Amino acid sequence: MADEVFMDIPQVQKISKDFTTFGEVLDGVAKALTAIATALKMTAWISFGATEALAQYLDQIQPNFTKAAETMRTLSSDINSAIKAYQDGDLSGSKHFV
Repeated sequence: MADEVFMDIPQVQKISKDFTTFGEVLDGVAKALTAIATALKMTAWISFGATEALAQYLDQIQPNFTKAAETMRTLSSDINSAIKAYQDGDLSGSKHFV
């Protein structure tokens, strides 16, 4: 078995860009959830509090989207670092993805 690893750099760069895009989409979802929750809270007095429960639920799940977006950006950054290390022949960070 060969000891050398080969990387299709353009494909891996595309994966990195996809993670960045996923992060941007998740950020958009988080912002939309915040806006919807705010609107529901502002109209809660009209519905005698019925929309308040939905607003609280949205407030609970919104941080998950923010955290997932940050994770996507971190993965994209890590992949870009791996590409750079591969091109430079640096193996010091190779254990990060193991």
